[in-house]
Amino acid sequence: MKKPASVCIQHADFDVAAEMAALRAGNARVGAVCSFVGTVRDRHAGDAQGQVSAVELEHYPGMTEKAIAAMMAEAQQRFDILGIRVVHRVGLLRPLDQIVLVAVTSMHRHQAFQACEFLMDYLKTQAPFWKKETTPAGTRWVDARVSDDAALARWGLDLKNA
Repeated sequence: MKKPASVCIQHADFDVAAEMAALRAGNARVGAVCSFVGTVRDRHAGDAQGQVSAVELEHYPGMTEKAIAAMMAEAQQRFDILGIRVVHRVGLLRPLDQIVLVAVTSMHRHQAFQACEFLMDYLKTQAPFWKKETTPAGTRWVDARVSDDAALARWGLDLKNA
């Protein structure tokens, strides 16, 4: 029994244990649950003076959910998985706050790990979110990182024709 993939974009924090329990509920075929939780850090990567006091995430309602649903459908085609749950927060967040949860269930760990990593690589580069950081020098929009694009490229996606 496969659970449908589900995505939730919200301002409120999420309970990882509750989300995982709901994803697994009633499916005795589940032998593996893999998850990734992203949190706000207090520094901008690669910036020695980039202390971050807050992050504000914006999105385009409707478009964001549709884009993430397409990512989940791609993961379901590529991997032998039973369920997917993505929760992504928007709004003003502080260091240590949770930003994103990607959880995947499957019969075996290898497929769950791969699908979870695939989804995070996809989310980091293709989901329509915009991030603004607040630092002692003011606010700044965060650009996409080359390393995130490289992580996604290893999956062999043709994003020019997507």
